[in-house]
Amino acid sequence: MAPEVTVEYTYNDLDPCYEIHNVSRMKTSTPSTVCVLLYVFLGSLSAVTICGNLLVIISIIYFKQLHTPTNSLILSLAVADLLVGLVVFPFSMEFSISSCVFSEDLFCKIRESFDLTLCTASILNLCCISIDRYYAVCHPLTYRTKINVHVVVIMILLSWSVSLLLTIGLAMAGFQQDKCQEECSIDLQLAIILGLLCSFYLPVILMLCIYLKIFLVAQRQVRSIQDTKSGATASKMERKATKTLATVMGVFLMCWSPFCLCFSFQLLNHVSVPVAVIESLGWLTRSNSMLNPFIYAFFYRWFRSAFKMIISRKIFQGDFSNSKLL
Repeated sequence: MAPEVTVEYTYNDLDPCYEIHNVSRMKTSTPSTVCVLLYVFLGSLSAVTICGNLLVIISIIYFKQLHTPTNSLILSLAVADLLVGLVVFPFSMEFSISSCVFSEDLFCKIRESFDLTLCTASILNLCCISIDRYYAVCHPLTYRTKINVHVVVIMILLSWSVSLLLTIGLAMAGFQQDKCQEECSIDLQLAIILGLLCSFYLPVILMLCIYLKIFLVAQRQVRSIQDTKSGATASKMERKATKTLATVMGVFLMCWSPFCLCFSFQLLNHVSVPVAVIESLGWLTRSNSMLNPFIYAFFYRWFRSAFKMIISRKIFQGDFSNSKLL
């Protein structure tokens, strides 16, 4: 009987942490320094994402002053981003660091489903917030009648429903692909393209158009008050509006565009992109869930006041739900 031969090599391209034996993903007992650093870094991102969005959620639920339709949309966004940090981040850490190279693994399918559902929900909630801001700035007189509690509930339900339907549709296309192989490849590609359109490209186009309209209206409003305010004050307001809108769209596009453009290029041109590149760009998209609390909440003084009261544990010393937030 021939002696058993064990093949051992390091999977440097995908797994900087462990050695792989016999082409199975068996891990050595001692992770490398790179692995430990990756776990610390990605774990820190997850912690910041969870804490930041949890602060937003507690603030909106606890303080009655923040019980508004707009903040209900921000609450829905924070819930989606909280779940990204709580569920998607740990799954993705295991995928990225331990090299889940077999896409048919149940673990990988679960991870992809959570990732797609929650990230799409986050994007669609951002869309809803942009629509809310459009009516608030461009149609202030009819804002309260157009954007009421019922409309906000419908917007939130649509955001989550579309996200779930997209995930279910792509999952079904993937299972069908497993059964019929080449015959269903075209259907799977069409499903992925439709998913990209609904979860990224169409929302981006909508948000760009809305924020451009808001910016133009804000500019007109600034010019209209130049007669009653000094030119310097008006110019300062205009710069602030420009900076806010540029931050909102700039951060979103910075986080999402590289991954979606790379994935689209790979899909349409049948070009193989290294897994390390895809994973790095994927983490860039997830970081948007970490940054959203800073962009959509930290910019407002009443949220900052609420955060201070929560962090200092003042809310546990009495009933401050009716407090006037600055």
